[in-house]
Amino acid sequence: MPGELDVIVYPPSRTDGSRRVRVNGELIGTAHSLGELTVFLRYAGLEGVDEIDVADSHLIEWHGGGPEAWSPPR
Repeated sequence: MPGELDVIVYPPSRTDGSRRVRVNGELIGTAHSLGELTVFLRYAGLEGVDEIDVADSHLIEWHGGGPEAWSPPR
């Protein structure tokens, strides 16, 4: 993935499974899907990335589940 960002994706929320996203120490929003996360990262400067790039990226620190976890915990 081009560029170097420090990305943290927090655990899915207990209500709707959405995940807060922090880039370079700044909270940039709450994503509800891998597609939304991909859009956030494009706005943050990772141009030309797609969902597969994001799911496989070593730049992302996933908390509470990986790129497939978008449901509230049970």
